[in-house]
Amino acid sequence: MSDASPEIVAEARNLQRTYAVRRGLFRAPAQLRAVGDISFRLERGRTLAVVGESGCGKSTLARMVALIEKPTAGQLTLIGADAVAPPAERKRELRQAVQLVFQNPYGSLNPRKKIATVLEDPLAINTTLGKAERAEKAREMLARVGLRPEYANRYPHMFSGGQRQRIAIARALMLSPRLLVADEPVSALDVSIQAQVLNLLADLQAELGLAYLFISHDLGVVRHIAHDVLVMYLGHAVEQGPKSRIFARPLHPYTQALLASTPGLSSQRIVLKGELPSPLNPPAGCVFSTRCPHVQPRCREERPALRALDERLVACHYAEQFLDGAAVVRADGPVLAAS
Repeated sequence: MSDASPEIVAEARNLQRTYAVRRGLFRAPAQLRAVGDISFRLERGRTLAVVGESGCGKSTLARMVALIEKPTAGQLTLIGADAVAPPAERKRELRQAVQLVFQNPYGSLNPRKKIATVLEDPLAINTTLGKAERAEKAREMLARVGLRPEYANRYPHMFSGGQRQRIAIARALMLSPRLLVADEPVSALDVSIQAQVLNLLADLQAELGLAYLFISHDLGVVRHIAHDVLVMYLGHAVEQGPKSRIFARPLHPYTQALLASTPGLSSQRIVLKGELPSPLNPPAGCVFSTRCPHVQPRCREERPALRALDERLVACHYAEQFLDGAAVVRADGPVLAAS
């Protein structure tokens, strides 16, 4: 048995992204923190799923890892190199090592280009391969994602949504990346087609040893593909750890509410009241305190740190009360264990 350490493809430490938002001619810009202090480690052959409601910052995190946006603060390492301020000689290598699969397969492909051109362009720009070699690799990649090689001579409008997403995945793989950042890659597809694309991603991961950063709001999809889960709320991580732990016994009230809202994942019924707070004016204490059904006075005043508990990280002052799976926290009084 090999005792070699797992290969770390991506690692983030206290990653932050803040935007300056103009509020008028005579007022100073407001600071919108889209992502605050996110840390994770992603190994070869594993999938980290980032989940949360719209506006929680998960797509901003994806763009930073995909090198589309630069972090405001924190560290990001890809394949052992600094990805925030990379050495000049490694910039091209890093760009090729991480590729993005977009949400909408209809908008991610140029309708004026044949599939052969779509797949060959990355090779034409980044390699010295000849035209015949590029064409052969494009046909091989189409076969790898379950499409017939002769489809290379067709245009995107001639394919279904599921087929287009397979083509988008093929394009992302043309430069042999180490990490795929998939931003809601199946949310625009029919449920039956979703399963096919997820199975394809799982097969490619097993075959090529790819690491995935998988962005999703659908916990049913996450259960199918993820190894680890990062739950975000208002730009912050509220629970983070192995999928098996989090799905079996969520410890943060927000994670419990997400699972309860997904059919077949929880027998609980949790109704969250109120709207997601504005990221321009986040709560002073716990970011979830304005909607949490178990909120206590301490929650409104003191922001909980992300701490280790039951083999995962959780940002909740009273997370221990949920360890037995049947905890009850009174909203107007002290924390009580269920009898």
